[in-house]
Amino acid sequence: MAHEVHIAGLAKTYGSQRVLGPLDLHLEAGTITVVIGRSGCGKSTLLRCLGGLEKPDAGSIRIGAGQLRREDIGYVFQEPRLMPWLTVSRNVAFGLRGHPARDDRVAEALAIVGLQQAASLLPKQLSGGMAQRAALARALAPKPELILLDEPFSALDPFSRESLQQHLLHLYRHYRTTMVLITHDMDEALTLGDRILVMQGPPGKIVADLSRHDTKARLREALEPGGRGPPGPQAGAERPQTPLRARAL
Repeated sequence: MAHEVHIAGLAKTYGSQRVLGPLDLHLEAGTITVVIGRSGCGKSTLLRCLGGLEKPDAGSIRIGAGQLRREDIGYVFQEPRLMPWLTVSRNVAFGLRGHPARDDRVAEALAIVGLQQAASLLPKQLSGGMAQRAALARALAPKPELILLDEPFSALDPFSRESLQQHLLHLYRHYRTTMVLITHDMDEALTLGDRILVMQGPPGKIVADLSRHDTKARLREALEPGGRGPPGPQAGAERPQTPLRARAL
């Protein structure tokens, strides 16, 4: 079951420079939130703080009624980061060590990303798109509360990228996990996002809170230096629920 994520007063400083926040956000349960912005605006720092890879200097992150734990999180990086000495199925099973339903979870995830026939292959035998599909399956097989995706398709050619976007939507429909995805690509943001947050910085701040119904021109305007879009919710405020669109593979 997906849960809401609440971020309050989140801030991060490196040395004397504040690179993020303070940020207050409410992420709806079971939705895909896309964070887009120019390089250096703080979006990857936000994701790393959410994932426990960076310790924020201030603020809190809660999921449902409790604190967000590392075991609640699945992470997909820009590169697949598969372990080269393990087969695809053993890579997908890595986060399920000791789980009584490990084999079933692995088979389920491989089937959804279409890698059943590649289960016994090593990463060096995979194409770039296949390797990233294996990485998606590995992140989702444990059924985490939150999936974080750091520009997961940026290294792929346009055809593979579009295919992987559809695989991600297929996984999302199956697992209904809350997802946060970082991207530089406006088309990707509009294809995948139920909600699109535009960041500027440093220090990183949300300057526009858009939806899938906004146009590419509106998103481009918000991304311009000094550009602003519809304001995000005030601290502690909830964003109105909107029905998810029907997405076809």
